Amino acid sequence: MFDKSRGKIGFFTVIVTSILSSLGVGLLLILGATGYITRNRNTVPQLPQADARDNAPAPRQIALEQTAPFDVIQNVAKDASEGVVGISVLKVDSKAIFDANTAERWGVGSGVIVSPDGYILTNHHVAGKKSKRIVVSLSDGRNLDGVTVWSNSVLDLAVVKIEAQGLTAIPLGDASQLKVGEPAIAIGNPLGLQFQRTVTSGIISALNRTIKVETEEGTNYMEDLIQTDASINPGNSGGPLLNSRGEVVGINTVKVESAEAIGFAVPINVAVPIINKFINTGEFIEPYLGVFAYDKEVIPYLDGGIKLDNGIYIASVDEDGPAYKNGIRVGCIMTQIDGREINTMMDLRCLIYSKNPGDVINITHISGGKTETVQITLAAK
Repeated sequence: MFDKSRGKIGFFTVIVTSILSSLGVGLLLILGATGYITRNRNTVPQLPQADARDNAPAPRQIALEQTAPFDVIQNVAKDASEGVVGISVLKVDSKAIFDANTAERWGVGSGVIVSPDGYILTNHHVAGKKSKRIVVSLSDGRNLDGVTVWSNSVLDLAVVKIEAQGLTAIPLGDASQLKVGEPAIAIGNPLGLQFQRTVTSGIISALNRTIKVETEEGTNYMEDLIQTDASINPGNSGGPLLNSRGEVVGINTVKVESAEAIGFAVPINVAVPIINKFINTGEFIEPYLGVFAYDKEVIPYLDGGIKLDNGIYIASVDEDGPAYKNGIRVGCIMTQIDGREINTMMDLRCLIYSKNPGDVINITHISGGKTETVQITLAAK
């Protein structure tokens, strides 16, 4: 028996079903064409293939990073933050001891705990100059007095010691293994202790950068720096630049004020032998060679038509130092020490700092077109 009402409903259902089916098929076709349907969310997007009529190969496909970057940043920040400190330095602005206009001022920077017994790495411009008092602020709320036990204005590095035990030290990495484009995380105290242990992230933007800076000692060229776009602001100085494994690969030192997201860090490698000697012996007696040199990245800044493909150009020699006494002169090109190639001033410092005063090294250098190897006994600075 035919039911008109049911017949109408059946007809209506057929029409609606047909419309929905058509829309569904259309939607599937659109999604399929635009690549939204895939079995694997990490599938690499297919790049257009080269025209068969021209024999150019298909563009190389780049594998997508599998690790979620925010998870990496979270883990690094969690593990490393306790090892970052605030460093407040009380300085006296005065040209003379008895100057009536003497003024005191506090400066604030950051530092990295590098040993459980209180050795802290920071910048020279934070803690390396004469100061009246240094206060180190730990993550647990303690404020301890510190003393600067070593500093170097050219490297812009300093070591501060506090009397404490059981501190959280951040592991040190190897800056020579860095790759441009890999993650970089900075932790520090931008604009003062109000924003302690602020975490910023970015990438390694470039390696082996050279910048010209003006200091109280005059013009200085900082070589072999790590460039990053992780935000670095006043107060971040002396804080760590970390890789995705949470290792310190650099000490943040300076940013370009006239540009956005261009900051620099000193590679950690040059500080490692210094830190190790403090930890093992309680002191660092700097071995002294008595030369200052430039690498090929600095040469374009200089006048004189100097050409340098490898090695380092000796720009200054202390006439009372061991290098001068053994024939090293301005204009020599140093190429090797103990058979190891030397192409940057950082290479030279890393090797010399790993030695002790009294150690004998073999230096190969080029002078007047002739290659010569000389033995030099390192002095104490």
